[in-house]
Amino acid sequence: MKEPIGVILLNLGGPETLADVEPFLVNLFSDRTIIRLSPFPFLQKFIARRIAAKRAPKSCEAYRLIGGGSPLARITGEQGRGLAAALAADGNFQVRMAMRYWRPGAETALSECARAGIRRIVALTLYPHYSRATTGSSLDDLRRAIAASGHAFELAEIREWPDQPDYVGCLAESIRNGMAGFGGEPAQLVYSAHSLPVSFIREGDPYLDQIKRTIAAVEKNTGMAGRLCFQSRSGPVEWLTPSTPEMLEQLAGEGVKNVLMVPISFVSDHVETLYEIDIQYREQAKELGMRLERTDSLNTHPLFITGLATLVKDTCAKQGWL
Repeated sequence: MKEPIGVILLNLGGPETLADVEPFLVNLFSDRTIIRLSPFPFLQKFIARRIAAKRAPKSCEAYRLIGGGSPLARITGEQGRGLAAALAADGNFQVRMAMRYWRPGAETALSECARAGIRRIVALTLYPHYSRATTGSSLDDLRRAIAASGHAFELAEIREWPDQPDYVGCLAESIRNGMAGFGGEPAQLVYSAHSLPVSFIREGDPYLDQIKRTIAAVEKNTGMAGRLCFQSRSGPVEWLTPSTPEMLEQLAGEGVKNVLMVPISFVSDHVETLYEIDIQYREQAKELGMRLERTDSLNTHPLFITGLATLVKDTCAKQGWL
């Protein structure tokens, strides 16, 4: 029998109930990789709790409007089952997930791998574009958990895949389908990515360059040009621009009537797609005299799952595990 290989899907996580929102935010704001709330590390958690308490009511309302919690763990679980099925013919693969700021965490995933007799692990990020704030933080957390586990795991990392052909193909298909929904009327294609502090880019974070690589690959496939903007920014630092609300105002000023928005840095539905785009930005577009539609998230699209399986198999082959 082939030696088992564990695949751990890395993602942000999200509160599954309204009661989870504040503790989730505490976990998020406690991460000094993404934000240093004080020059003194021992104050980080204290300040994180204060910020979380202040922001929780507004966040709770957003989650209430999308059903009372984030579907991210459910969707990631479905992706994991699809990935396991896609890999079944090529080896003895077992897929788990590790959420950075909620459950299940890296320790849980590693415990399950250890109980299954797994010593070889592939960490597969579900962020296509690398940033130290997302994949970087998740990998740091996983490495810490491995060091503390007492087990001699071998770790292979899939850190980014901005132009993986199946991923690009899925995005292109979703854009064609979205454009068809306008019934032949012209529509402006808009890519909305999660924003990042400009300081990260200045310090060498490859996130923005990788976003542009994805867009270039998709546009080569579709022949359609789009415009890039950034959502989900918060706090008094300089963020990537233009923001998505600013882009909508600009398009309205140009006389655009239809907008197809592509959540370019997200592969699963969660609060940024279901609330920010589907509710906030759609309402803003309506007030500006525009119709805004969103492309379907990739979620468990068969071609997307095939792409993830290819990433895993290629990585295992390079490691000599297959």
